[in-house]
Amino acid sequence: MVEELVAAGFAAGTACVVYGLAAARVIKQYERGVVFRLGRLRGRVRGPGFTMIVPIVDRLHKVNMQIVTMPVPAQEGISRDNVTVRVDAVVYFKVVDAADALVTVEDYRFAVSQMAQTSLRSIIGKSELDDLLSNREKLNQGLELMIDSPALGWGVSVDRVEIKDVSLPETMKRSMARQAEADRERRARVINADAELQASKKLAEAARQMADTPSALQLRLLQTVMAVAAEKNSTLVLPIPVELLRFLERGAQPAPQPERRQEEPPEKPPLTNAPATNSTTNSTAIPTMASGPLPVVPESPAALSDPAHGGHESLGDGPR
Repeated sequence: MVEELVAAGFAAGTACVVYGLAAARVIKQYERGVVFRLGRLRGRVRGPGFTMIVPIVDRLHKVNMQIVTMPVPAQEGISRDNVTVRVDAVVYFKVVDAADALVTVEDYRFAVSQMAQTSLRSIIGKSELDDLLSNREKLNQGLELMIDSPALGWGVSVDRVEIKDVSLPETMKRSMARQAEADRERRARVINADAELQASKKLAEAARQMADTPSALQLRLLQTVMAVAAEKNSTLVLPIPVELLRFLERGAQPAPQPERRQEEPPEKPPLTNAPATNSTTNSTAIPTMASGPLPVVPESPAALSDPAHGGHESLGDGPR
């Protein structure tokens, strides 16, 4: 009788141990346990530690509550300013409700991945290239909001979304490089011009100071000569005053001529080939010639002998 009781007790103990091993479960700190009894969800989510379930009747599903880092595959699209870009991102999310993550959606990881890809394509189409390159914080916030809105119904909370890289075509990269180079050259020229302006102001101030003390100009000239001579070269420095150069420049310029009043030319007498009428002379009028010696026209003897007309007593060596 005693042996039968011992055997029954041993069997009961063994059954209890087996039942305990089958019903015992251990949930880690970063996990939560969701129990389904005969296919129905139990209302209470099991926390971390040791827990018991009914073997064969209950099914325990452990859900990881850690933050999941999920890379979003690169999505190619056309931006609002008609530029083809390729953008990839990364999503950080975690499960906040283990029961909804198992019941509401079949695979919450796959669902979040597809939603992230769709939202990323939508962000590319709504943004310009400059925003994708320089204003990523705003785009990250918009992308996070687009993913987090439907994910909250799945028991998932999106912690943050980051755009990793924006790939551009090679032609666009070269164009942007030329634009950046031109902008840097423009800024360099502006800085150089500003430096020249400041230097000219300082030189003008120094010139006014030296004008008050002429000896300062001589001292500055001697300092320049000493600086050149200290290099031990064969350079010969011959300082020439600027006033001398200006004097030579003024001397080389032609003297200004006074303005002449334009006078009307005198009227020329009309040229005629008709013989001139004279009461005392019968001389023939001499036509005007452009060049060459004038021909000698002999006068009559009466005219030559008349003293009133300036005649001479004799002409030539002939007899009187």
